Amino acid sequence: MQILETKRLVLRPWRESDAETLFKYASDPEVGPRAGWQPHKSVEESLDIIRNVFCGEGMWAVELKETSEVIGCVGYLPASCSNLDIGDDQCEVGYWIARPYWGKGICTEAMRAVVDYCFNVKGFSVLWGDFFPENPASGRVMEKCGFADTGHQVLCPNLEVGADMPVRVMRLEYAL
Repeated sequence: MQILETKRLVLRPWRESDAETLFKYASDPEVGPRAGWQPHKSVEESLDIIRNVFCGEGMWAVELKETSEVIGCVGYLPASCSNLDIGDDQCEVGYWIARPYWGKGICTEAMRAVVDYCFNVKGFSVLWGDFFPENPASGRVMEKCGFADTGHQVLCPNLEVGADMPVRVMRLEYAL
């Protein structure tokens, strides 16, 4: 998988050695539920997530260049794995950032790199995203990256947290 770099970040594959840092941030009860997953309960659980969820194509660890610490995750899901009913030449994007880094533009910076990769390397025609209305900051990240609110809300029954709560759907079409 290609390593992506921005001014402040390195987006790179997850490593098993990231498990302790992942647990440090993913155990925060304010982080996971905003993204549809339960807070991690142990370093072993975080390691299992790295091995079985974050190991695939399209998932990057967000590493802060200044400290070399992993502070979140960003990536895309192909249509076959998406929470949304989308076309084969489309994908769903997602992200989360550790609470100490909220409001610093880091998520937007990481997402812009993924948007560029999805359109210009992977050749997707449309990118989709969704967020819980109770987490408007997530929607603002997508807006800053050019996504538009579709006006639709859907349920994502495969989420660990919030499967019974509607998410707002955002869309970004490739512009020639």
